[in-house]
Amino acid sequence: MKVAIVMGSKTDYEVVKKCEDLLKDFNVEVTTRVISAHRTPNVASEFTKSARANGYDLIIGAAGKAAHLPGVIASYTTLPVIGLPIKSSTLDGMDSLLSIVQMPKGIPVATVAINGAENAALLALEIMSLKYEELSKDLENYRGEMRRRVIEDDESLGGF
Repeated sequence: MKVAIVMGSKTDYEVVKKCEDLLKDFNVEVTTRVISAHRTPNVASEFTKSARANGYDLIIGAAGKAAHLPGVIASYTTLPVIGLPIKSSTLDGMDSLLSIVQMPKGIPVATVAINGAENAALLALEIMSLKYEELSKDLENYRGEMRRRVIEDDESLGGF
């Protein structure tokens, strides 16, 4: 199980780290890179074109502002690409969200919420669980733990 996380700028790492940490909690091998769709397009192309041969199951592209990186990545591979819009501009991340989610027909990018790093990781895990059955059980346990915490919080307030 191997995921690449590619971000357009190191300033995105504060958000990306949450995604990276959650994937590692599920024993997924993670490679995190800084690759710019605009400043290092050849690196983006080379990395993405070789991703499948290098054993990656999918790629998470995190980007702020114009946020072209996930779409550029998706144009070079048929591996699943998950876009993680980063809130990094005066438009509160809406520019990033729209740049990622509005892909042309034929080049899909699954997209999570602005700064939705944990959901990007969970979506990646769900996709990979189709190939790696052990992830299905781990995800069920994860959700069970979330349910348990909510019930405990409710009981602590006198619920039930």
